[in-house]
Amino acid sequence: RISVADSGGGSVQAGGSLRLSCRVSGYPYRAYGVAWFRQSPGKQREGVASVDSDEDKYYADSVKGRFTISRDDVDHIVYLQMNSLKPEDTGVYYCAADVFEYRLDPKYEFWGQGTQVTVSS
Repeated sequence: RISVADSGGGSVQAGGSLRLSCRVSGYPYRAYGVAWFRQSPGKQREGVASVDSDEDKYYADSVKGRFTISRDDVDHIVYLQMNSLKPEDTGVYYCAADVFEYRLDPKYEFWGQGTQVTVSS
């Protein structure tokens, strides 16, 4: 049974950092792609960063140079390191996983419950 659990959100001031974690259970080693999405009030869910099973990585233009996605396939955890945070990064961040590597397209089958990130100016 596949499960996805995301965590690590919080409240920070602009310029601060947070690290989100996504634990994926139930897949064979490296047999899945993972992405982080975010949703702010009144906006559509937006793909932020993704990593494929072969570690190809993709980022939204709005976070390039500030966010880094990485995966630890021993512990089945994918991290999103977020630096130089801005108020517009505020939202609920969701982790998603699938055997098909959808990159930043929200077609993933399995989703976490979401974790709130709030960046104040």
